[in-house]
Amino acid sequence: MIKAGIIGATGYAGAEIARLLLAHPQAEVVWYGSRSYIDEKYSSIYGNFFKLVDAKCMDDNMEELADQVDVIFTATPQGLCASLVNEDILNKVKIIDLSADFRLKDVSVYEKWYKIEHKAPSYIEEAVYGLCEINRKDIAKARIVANPGCYTTCSILTAYPLVKEGLIDPDTLIVDALSGVSGAGRGAKVANLYCEVNESAKPYGVANHRHTPEIEEQLGYAAGKEIVINFTPHLAPMNRGILATEYASLIKKDDKLPTYEEVRVAYEKYYKNETFIRLLDKDVYPETRWVEGSNFVDINFKIDERTGRIIMMGAIDNLVKGAAGQAVQNMNILFGLSEDMGLKLVPAFP
Repeated sequence: MIKAGIIGATGYAGAEIARLLLAHPQAEVVWYGSRSYIDEKYSSIYGNFFKLVDAKCMDDNMEELADQVDVIFTATPQGLCASLVNEDILNKVKIIDLSADFRLKDVSVYEKWYKIEHKAPSYIEEAVYGLCEINRKDIAKARIVANPGCYTTCSILTAYPLVKEGLIDPDTLIVDALSGVSGAGRGAKVANLYCEVNESAKPYGVANHRHTPEIEEQLGYAAGKEIVINFTPHLAPMNRGILATEYASLIKKDDKLPTYEEVRVAYEKYYKNETFIRLLDKDVYPETRWVEGSNFVDINFKIDERTGRIIMMGAIDNLVKGAAGQAVQNMNILFGLSEDMGLKLVPAFP
């Protein structure tokens, strides 16, 4: 049985990890860490755990926690994991970090976009970017897994095969994405109040959202070169979900655009055998309601012959595949378990 600790257990992503691990046949949570709720019963904070979890919240003492568990999930704001991790801890446990502390390989890029000093730059190089479908071989050997962001998971997986196969010009890539309000976390913010969000949709982080360099870096590896994209996130009046709509110029071969069949073959090359990626039937487009509460990514595309561009679309649950579900998937890989263990979740509807 894998013993797990969660630092940041009272945030939305941390609570989702707790929910998933409660039903996991080979894992158990032994530490619910929360600086804000020390000694409070976990089920008093999240009533859905009533009579399921009797534990009280502990602090975020990673040193003490490392002696009690096999894996630590850090579902915390940027900077905390990097400030706590050290060699002694990493010699005892695996760390799956849901913040951005170890996602970007260039510390100067991290500090520029996140506006904080990186506290553990020596571990950036060894940390593995935990996008399971692309990096599972490296994840299996990792001590630190950098769990990808929610927007980035959806955006990268939606475009990855076409970038990798050279079917699109990645420098023409435009990503428009919608997110549910839970993506902003549980902290109280005026902009996230019901009356501020309901019956409205808005762009934010225009031309400067912090997930932009993460998308560029990972798709740049696929392209074999540095790329620059436009990424615009939008807040939508829903609890969960991300829908990414992406546009790029197709690369002609012998003065002809790739056909539907050629693009489909590219997607199937990478995703046909992936449990959690569902390539939809022709002209059926992703919807957030069909992935809610699950670890699935729904993907499809449409070729626009008139403009010579392709429209790629993807949908995920931002708290599951975009955070906690992917973290558990990474845990399964780290400990040699079936990748879908504890994650065989049918999307919840309505």
